[in-house]
Amino acid sequence: MKLIAQVKLLPDDEQRAYLLQTLEQANALCDWLSEQAWELQKFRRFDLQAACYRAARERSGLSAQVVIRCLAKVADAYTLDKRTRRTFKPHGAIAYDDRILSWQTNNQRVSIWSIGGRLNIPYQAGARQLELLQYRQGETDLVYRKGAFYLLAVCDIPDPDERDVDTALGVDLGVTNIATTSDGKTYTSATIERNRRKHQRLRTQLQKRGTKSAKRHLKKLAGRQRRFQKDVNHQISKRLVLDAERTNRGMALEDLTHIRSRTRVRGKDERARRGNWAFAQLRQFIAYKAALHGVKVWVVDPRYTSQRCFACGHTERANRKSQSEFLCCACGHTAHADVNAAKNIAWAAVIPPIVSTAQTSASRQGQAAPL
Repeated sequence: MKLIAQVKLLPDDEQRAYLLQTLEQANALCDWLSEQAWELQKFRRFDLQAACYRAARERSGLSAQVVIRCLAKVADAYTLDKRTRRTFKPHGAIAYDDRILSWQTNNQRVSIWSIGGRLNIPYQAGARQLELLQYRQGETDLVYRKGAFYLLAVCDIPDPDERDVDTALGVDLGVTNIATTSDGKTYTSATIERNRRKHQRLRTQLQKRGTKSAKRHLKKLAGRQRRFQKDVNHQISKRLVLDAERTNRGMALEDLTHIRSRTRVRGKDERARRGNWAFAQLRQFIAYKAALHGVKVWVVDPRYTSQRCFACGHTERANRKSQSEFLCCACGHTAHADVNAAKNIAWAAVIPPIVSTAQTSASRQGQAAPL
């Protein structure tokens, strides 16, 4: 499994100036290479290198390996779409490999190439990042963000053996409750929603004010809500995976791909809430944390999981009385609606259909009960 270790560089003033100039010259070269690729209609890395390498070396003053990395950056930018000419920001990230960046993990320093020559710069990182660096492999990106330099290193972590389990912890994902498990644990979105409303009000007020001070404040706020929500998703995903590992179970999640295009919501506030729903990020965090702990993950079809009674299998829209209340019209079973859905998700993961598509459909309509 590939993960990213992020460390913060601690350059002095001279080193900082050299790093900035290196970023600017490298991205200026990427712009020129992109222009050549567009004019020559040569977007493959080797074709572009054959056509432009010598000229790139002469005009840029960059080392051979940095020029090679710039050629790769431009070619990668055109991989998915060749209909639009690419441009690059002056302080955009650039990639380093082991020829132009070496790590001294014992004393937490790096030797990095710049237009001012090799720079020996200390870095700081948390315990988890230092642990990941033991598995560093491949390229490292130099990133300039809000006045600070960071190195983002690719680390290839060995996957533990996946546990052989026959039961699953079902997880129902939603807007009101971010995650609800089949064990009855609920992770509400109330804190995230308060944070979203707070920042939304503040942004609206500052945008109306329109002064230089207000614009500086807006710039300072940029990304704060996103980082808060990312941290919450990290916490929830960690707890879910540890619960599954502790009880020796796998995990079952809904496949919510393209859910925004399949559903509609009414009202500006509801649209904002759903637009703020980072379920894909949460699923990604769960997937890689589960792999690190050897926890198996199933992805199941979410259709009818919120309408099906876990007790008797009866499926009807009227079963779900409200967002939180489930009352089966057939057997009278009552439960929290999200918990009932999570149990259906867990059941669907470990009890797959065993015969025909017709019986699968019948099971969804309530003709088969869970074991």
